[in-house]
Amino acid sequence: MGTSTALRDLQRDLENKANDLSKLQKDIAKNHQVRKKYTIQLGENELVLKELDLLSEDANVYKMIGPVLVKQDLAEANANVRKRIDYISAELKRLDATLQDLEEKQNSKRDMILKLQQRIQSLQAGKAKA
Repeated sequence: MGTSTALRDLQRDLENKANDLSKLQKDIAKNHQVRKKYTIQLGENELVLKELDLLSEDANVYKMIGPVLVKQDLAEANANVRKRIDYISAELKRLDATLQDLEEKQNSKRDMILKLQQRIQSLQAGKAKA
């Protein structure tokens, strides 16, 4: 295989890996966006829970369903908010695990790209000498 063919193959490989890296970076950005949304929701729900904990057992609690306020049992409201907090926390944990995986892939892809660039450079340097 000639140097120019080897060089072309390496450059094609480099392009593919650069595209993969770009996709990984988009996925990481998306993960951060979703995490931000869930973190805000978690804060809001924890605030609601604190407010519910301050109420006496006979307090009136209302839940908004569409444009309508519907009376809700305090214990039920409390349980619902706790369930929501558990769900959001689980989602955040899942997002963290996914992010860690994506970042590891990103680092590995960067290393591969660096090695490819070095190989291309050394091939080009060798070609220049010839």
